[in-house]
Amino acid sequence: MEPIEQENNLNQLLESSSELSQDEIRSLLKKLSSSEIAHALESSPPKQRKLFFSLLETNEEGDVLVDLGEEIQQELVSNISNEELAEAVKELEPDETVDILQNLPEDRMNTILSKMSYRDRKRIEIGLTYPENTAGGLLNTDVISVRPSHSIEVVINYLRDQEELPDNTDKIFVVNKEDEYIGEIAISKIITCKPNLTVREIMSTSSNPILVSQDDKEVATIFERNDIISSAVIDESGKLIGRITIDDVLDVIREDADQNFLGMAGVAEDTFAPPGRAARSRVFWLSMNLLTAFIASMTINIFKDVLDQIVYLAILMPIVASMGGVAATQTLTIVLRGLTLEQINSSNLRWLFKRELAVSILNGLVLSILVGLVTYFWFHEITLALLISFALIINLVSSVIAGVFVPIILRRLNQDPAISGSVVVTTVTDVIGFLSFLGLATVFLI
Repeated sequence: MEPIEQENNLNQLLESSSELSQDEIRSLLKKLSSSEIAHALESSPPKQRKLFFSLLETNEEGDVLVDLGEEIQQELVSNISNEELAEAVKELEPDETVDILQNLPEDRMNTILSKMSYRDRKRIEIGLTYPENTAGGLLNTDVISVRPSHSIEVVINYLRDQEELPDNTDKIFVVNKEDEYIGEIAISKIITCKPNLTVREIMSTSSNPILVSQDDKEVATIFERNDIISSAVIDESGKLIGRITIDDVLDVIREDADQNFLGMAGVAEDTFAPPGRAARSRVFWLSMNLLTAFIASMTINIFKDVLDQIVYLAILMPIVASMGGVAATQTLTIVLRGLTLEQINSSNLRWLFKRELAVSILNGLVLSILVGLVTYFWFHEITLALLISFALIINLVSSVIAGVFVPIILRRLNQDPAISGSVVVTTVTDVIGFLSFLGLATVFLI
């Protein structure tokens, strides 16, 4: 089917489903790929989403579940029977089945496993023994390996005897008699070299396998930097236990980007989550923001006598705090991106800080002149204009310190800076902005 026709079918499903019969919806779903159906589910309110999913064939459900985000996936899985779920995941790759089963309650997970063949169950149980955010949580045990003494002719015949090669098989792996990883061979090299050569003569030993306990973000970085499609996974003893492929790594990158984007606002929810669930996911960080707002208010309260005497300070002080907050968020975003991409380390952190400091000083000088001029023509007070200019520079400098070091400190405390960083840096710039402006006003205007 042409891409344009598929897109039209998807748009019709999303925009006109309320006007279509169930048979018409089912017909449209059959014309879409699993990823397009997953997109349709994620783009629909809960009631419509459940209807779409209920109209799928059981053998289609597994592929669609794999392409869904974790929250929606769990929501749909909770509404189908164990028998239906076991049938839905039957044809999936082991790592895809692991992704679905690892989020289930243990008793239900064991029930699903008991309905599988012994071979499939053992392969999936291997993946379930590793934490979700490690290489072990991504690995696929469906792997092809050969010995270094085999001839290329033997290897080619072995590959031809397979019913089909596992998805994304761009290489096979070389192991010794103890199944320890010693190298790999690209499929393209097997096809083009002479059949009488041995595996040992053409295999590559330059690529390092991935350790099963490595963090999944480290795995994503390895794939990105080395531009690879698949990689061997070994255990602590060096034995080959599986492989990771690019499709699983892309899922990690997408989920990480999604979490960072939502985390900046303290949100982690499905776009069409019910009001109660959405409220629960947001209330904690709203409460934290409320607490920091009280801290800022207490800072202002220290200078209530000054504000009573010079009322127009209350008009101007939000300018200083707001500018500092925006500047801190800009720096925070740069640092979070650097941390996520593992570009920031102890050797370049000082340079980055100096760069951000120079930017803030340059911006501070320009903006302070602008704010000072507006303040002077507004209130005709040269001292007040100078004070707000100096306070603005002070707060912009503090925004750099907060924006650079708060996420670094939070990460060392094992906290996610994408979620809590913005709350902390905004509080810092609010408090310092009020302290600097009202403090200078107390000294020079009272």
